[in-house]
This record gives sequence, C-alpha cells and structure tokens, in this order.
Amino acid sequence: MSEDVQGAVEDVQGTAEDVQGTAEDVRGAAVAEVRLRLSVRGLTDADLPSCGWAGSPKHVRELAGKVRRAAAGEIDYLAACTPAGLPVALCGVDYAVAPGAGTLWQLGVHPALQSCGIGTLLIGAAERRIAARGLVRAELGVEESNPRARALYERLGYRAFGRAPDSWDVEDEDGTLRRYETMCVLMRKSLA
Repeated sequence: MSEDVQGAVEDVQGTAEDVQGTAEDVRGAAVAEVRLRLSVRGLTDADLPSCGWAGSPKHVRELAGKVRRAAAGEIDYLAACTPAGLPVALCGVDYAVAPGAGTLWQLGVHPALQSCGIGTLLIGAAERRIAARGLVRAELGVEESNPRARALYERLGYRAFGRAPDSWDVEDEDGTLRRYETMCVLMRKSLA
C-alpha cells in the first residue's frame, strides 16, 4: 500500500461517521432522513473540478497550489468525500505558521450540507494529522463576524487567545479582484 493511501486509510479508520441531515418542507409535507458515509483524504488535482462550491474560480485555481504543497509535505489539505469521491468539505493544515502547532485554515463545508457534522469530522481528521507529526496544539483564526463557526470550535475544545487582522484577495462575479479585510479571533486547542 502506498504511503499516501495508507495515510488516507488511517484518517478514515474510526472517523468516518454517518452524517445525518433532515429535509423538511415548510408546509409540513415531507421529512426525510439521509445517511451518508464520508471518508477524509488528501485533496487531489482530480477533485478540483468538483470544488466550485468552495469559492470563486480564482480560489479553486489556487487549490492546485495547495495540492502541490501537500504533495511536498509542507501542509495537509484535506477533503471530506462522498462514496462517489466528491469533496463536500475542505480544510488546510499549515505546519509552519506557529511553532509546535498545526494551523487549520480554509475550513469550508458545502452550503447544502452545513450543520450535519461534516465540519466536526474534518476537524477531527486534521487534529489527528497534526498529532501524527508530533505536534501538541491545533490553532485557527475565525472571523469575529462568524459566531456560529466560533461556537463550533468552542464546542470542540478550542479557546480564544487573541485577535489579529487578516486579509485576502477575493474575486467578484465579474472577475474583478478586491482585497477583503477582517478581524479574526485566534483560537487553540491542546492535543496532548
């Protein structure tokens, strides 16, 4: 078994959970429960055409660079995938941002599948990758304007330790680029 495949298998064992969601018609017509088995593995170039939900075309093009950095061992860039192999959630882990820590970034779940436990599944896999490198802490930044995400991280054991400005280029629908600026709450969790 190749090292890449072995790493993927290790991530999935004991972590692929049934993710449940319910769909309810506002008029009370139908309710359905859906169970979906997901696996977590490294994002690949072959996945990129299926990642349009994750952001602008610019963002998806930049994911190719993340795949190359992951292949070089600089970062991990994980995808939670359906049985058909389609990515429905993404998360990067950078090992060079903070000494002794893996820093989670660009965590996102397909909008239609949010609040189904997929983010929790993906964060758990990222934390196992961090610990497997002998690091004792996971860190992340969450926008102050995103209390829902912050509440998730707090439920998972992350605690605020500071604030920092952040910014990045975003592509508008017409293709123009603009600088997005925000303030983030810095959070960390001990993995020891």
